[in-house]
Amino acid sequence: MASTVISDKRPGYGQLLRTPGALSFLLPGFAARQPFAMLTIGIVLLVQHTTGSFGSAGAVAAVTGVSMAIFAPQSGKLADRFGQRAVLIPGVLVHTASVILLVVLALSGAPLWALFLAAVPAGASVPQVGPMVRARWAAKLDGTPLMPTAAAFESVTDEFTFVVGPVLATALCTGIHPAAGLIAEAALTLVGGLFFAAQRATQPAYGIAAATTAGPPRSALSIPGVRVLIVAFLGIGAVFGGMQVSLTAFTEEIGNPGANGLLYGIFAAGNMLAGIAMGAVAWKVGPRRRLILGYTGLTIAASLLWTAHSVLLLGALGLVVGLCIAPALITGYTIVETLIPATARTEAFTWLTGAVALGQAAAVTIAGRLADSQGSSAGFLVPAVGTVLALGTLVALRSRLKPRETSRVAARGIGHRVPVAVD
Repeated sequence: MASTVISDKRPGYGQLLRTPGALSFLLPGFAARQPFAMLTIGIVLLVQHTTGSFGSAGAVAAVTGVSMAIFAPQSGKLADRFGQRAVLIPGVLVHTASVILLVVLALSGAPLWALFLAAVPAGASVPQVGPMVRARWAAKLDGTPLMPTAAAFESVTDEFTFVVGPVLATALCTGIHPAAGLIAEAALTLVGGLFFAAQRATQPAYGIAAATTAGPPRSALSIPGVRVLIVAFLGIGAVFGGMQVSLTAFTEEIGNPGANGLLYGIFAAGNMLAGIAMGAVAWKVGPRRRLILGYTGLTIAASLLWTAHSVLLLGALGLVVGLCIAPALITGYTIVETLIPATARTEAFTWLTGAVALGQAAAVTIAGRLADSQGSSAGFLVPAVGTVLALGTLVALRSRLKPRETSRVAARGIGHRVPVAVD
């Protein structure tokens, strides 16, 4: 692998995007991950329309999230062993077919158990494009000062999809047809996923080649720090899931369902703006401390959501919550890169992505039940509880997030050490 030349100046987004070969996977990667932000909200809006219950809608979406959380790490393992293309192409085809089946069943009035059955393959086959893009960055930039910038850039990209995706899905479901959001999700997954899979030149080494350069394969889940970060990302997922259902319930209560996409877009926009700032700052505070500080801010902000009873106040609080998510999310991805060997990169990233999906699934289910019985304010308690529990775990087990010794040195070909703050 050719080495990447890093200057002594603080790296920025411009330097990152000039990394040789980066645009060849960034552009199709952006298109391929866009549907991920549309899936949960599309299911909630369609199933709520056909059943009249937020609880049922949340339960179907939760099955999808749980299925993804279980199977995503296995997809990551297979990608590390056989290559991303070999995993992505069949996954894209299965996902597209499963989502279309779910739409047909929902519109035909199928029983809830049938929707659950269709939701399992739909979630299990969600293309793990975000972790695959992160793995490509890691393969190119391992040990260089550009890795935190790449983590921030990826978070910005993710959050941009969470600005566009829910708004697009909501607009399609409310303006055209309740199934339009999921149909668009399936179409974008098919086209974007196959286009990304075609970019073979930039996929990381896998199988024997990866093991030769990084030692024998090791499961990412065997590393204690990865398990701690999984708990942290479960809490972040609780924020996403609780916000999606509770915002939908709130806008239904006030008779303005169209405001749902706007409010969720404000929340995601705060996340995106904070992500941009994270990548532009030369941090002197170590990543473990940044993670705990950022997560503390997220917990405080999420704990105030249930008090909002107007669109203006909820929009303002949602913006603050979004601003607090990005520091925790980006720092978590930065830390996990220092904990794992190259042979487990994609798997580690998919564990974190799966944790977000699992937290989101649990939050969608619980918040949906609470919204049905107690109203949207009760649903907003879910993000508060999820982040409080995760923060307690982070504080108690923060010593497990110490980087591997090999992550403290610069990548091959740079010729000097990269200082790494560890606390």
